[in-house]
Amino acid sequence: MKAIIETGGKQYAVEEGSEIYVEKLDGNVGDKVTFDKVLMLDAKVGCPYLTGVKVIGEIVKHGKQRKIKVFKYNPKKNYHKTQGHRQPYTKVVIKSIK
Repeated sequence: MKAIIETGGKQYAVEEGSEIYVEKLDGNVGDKVTFDKVLMLDAKVGCPYLTGVKVIGEIVKHGKQRKIKVFKYNPKKNYHKTQGHRQPYTKVVIKSIK
C-alpha cells in the first residue's frame, strides 16, 4: 500500500517499511509519529486531503545535514561575507498505513 503524505511543507511518497528524512520533528528517538495530511492512498486522491487515513511512523534518529556555504559579495564595495548552514532533520521509519 502506497501513500503520499505532506509534512514540513514537502510531500513524500511512502509505503510500509520505508525510511524518510523529514524536517525536524518534536519528539525523542523511539516515539511514534502520526501523519494526518495524506494526499493520496494507492489511486484514491483527496481534495486536498483524505479523511480517515493516517500514516504511523517511528522516529529513528535526529541529525544535521552536510554544511552548505553561503557567500555574499558586492563588487566594488569591498563587501564579502561567508556563512555556513546545517539543516536539522529527523529520520522516520513508516510502520503502518491505516
